Amino acid sequence: LDERALFEEEVRSLEKIPSVDRLYVGSPAHTPKRPVIEDSYDFCLTVVLEDLNAHDAYQQDPLHLEFIRKCSHMWERVRIFDAE
Repeated sequence: LDERALFEEEVRSLEKIPSVDRLYVGSPAHTPKRPVIEDSYDFCLTVVLEDLNAHDAYQQDPLHLEFIRKCSHMWERVRIFDAE
């Protein structure tokens, strides 16, 4: 696998974490450019968790930690947007 394919495979594996309700992975849509569109990323990960306890469990889950270990060399920057 090339690095991009490996990253996508590994990021999708996070769905196996028990505290994850839903997980979505995507890349920028091919929509017309507009000033309000943020498309300077390669992958977007949305993880839906039930509550703060599920969040904390996700952060410490061995699959999440393994993903970071295997893939952290592949990103320059990570931006997190926590929402309720």
